[in-house]
Amino acid sequence: MRIGRTIPPAAAPVTVRDLFRGTSGLFHDGYLGKFENEIRRYFGSSFVFLTSSGKTALVLILQGLSSLRARKKVLIPAYTCYSVPSAIVKSGLEIVLCDVNPDTLDFDYDQLERLVDDKTLCIVSTHLLGIPSDVERTRRICGEKGIFLLEDAAQAMGVENAGRKLGTLGDVGFFSLGRGKNISCGSGGIILTSSVEIAESIRKFHSELNREPARKCARSVVEAFFMKVFLNPFLYWIPYGLPFLHIGETRFNSVFPEYRLSNFKAGLLRSWRERMEQYSRCRKLNGRYYKEAFALGKEKKIYSLDLPYLRFPVYANDPNGKSRACALYGNLGVSSMYPDSLNRIEPLREYFGRFECPGAERVASTLMTLPTHMIVRERDRDRICEVLEPYCGTCEGDRAPSQASR
Repeated sequence: MRIGRTIPPAAAPVTVRDLFRGTSGLFHDGYLGKFENEIRRYFGSSFVFLTSSGKTALVLILQGLSSLRARKKVLIPAYTCYSVPSAIVKSGLEIVLCDVNPDTLDFDYDQLERLVDDKTLCIVSTHLLGIPSDVERTRRICGEKGIFLLEDAAQAMGVENAGRKLGTLGDVGFFSLGRGKNISCGSGGIILTSSVEIAESIRKFHSELNREPARKCARSVVEAFFMKVFLNPFLYWIPYGLPFLHIGETRFNSVFPEYRLSNFKAGLLRSWRERMEQYSRCRKLNGRYYKEAFALGKEKKIYSLDLPYLRFPVYANDPNGKSRACALYGNLGVSSMYPDSLNRIEPLREYFGRFECPGAERVASTLMTLPTHMIVRERDRDRICEVLEPYCGTCEGDRAPSQASR
């Protein structure tokens, strides 16, 4: 265990005021309706559904869509959060993987066009780290075969591209309110759609969800308190150093509870828009700093836009360099993302056999992320850039000419 100042890889802090509002939410049913209406107005979506987690939101969407089409295949990127395939498995549907392009962290679109067929229910377009997926290109592919376009904006709440809010561009989309997301209440999910047909299909399943039981709600209160206390970098080393807490670990688990969003969490989110916009400004600033410090050009899409990156992506020179950098500088918030591409994780290998995804495998083996949240100080950024310079393959082919070389 390393004792001392430790920066979380991702964070969306809550304030004492948020905790007070969350507690008051235990006694006010109106907070849920207020939050739902605010989301509807802000994102301009006709229908909003609130759930206990992003995974639950995705399950409800998939259940709704599969009730509208007699199809089973759900096409997803081979490098994404393990919650996505876990929700598909729980929904009784079939996972189809498409490789990703490391330069975009988006689909390999040539392969995507070959994979879709008349049995494809939906394509999940994922805005990983807040980097916009090419939704319009995916929409054209979907339109040719009557496939639903589902936006995974779990890491992109509040992010815009060309003046349009991510999560509102597909037939249906969802956000996550989990720890370390753009805005957080510990755990939660939001579904958005403007389709009457899709909304009615989801409503049926959403209406069957129970409220969080008292024991679960009490645990949420305790977790929110600890989130407030231990996100302090002078205390974060305590949970970070306790292996049984599994901080930062990504696991596949298709067995999980499903509830509606609780009143307590709705209370925690009373100032969600103000906090989200504040955090987005900070993430943009830190993203710009990393781009300038590493002299990253705009040749790759992941660096071409001015974004509030949830975490800033850089590639290590090789897998060993990544492992070493994350081990040495984890206290600075330098972190791996997901430990492997989906075709290689043990619980899913039976589905994919020898299917290979070289792009996703390269991303999994070399991608590192840097913290962009508001806890990061200027001296932290300086130190991160200094120590990572020898490890970053990103800093070669993508570099803009430095001042020294001009």
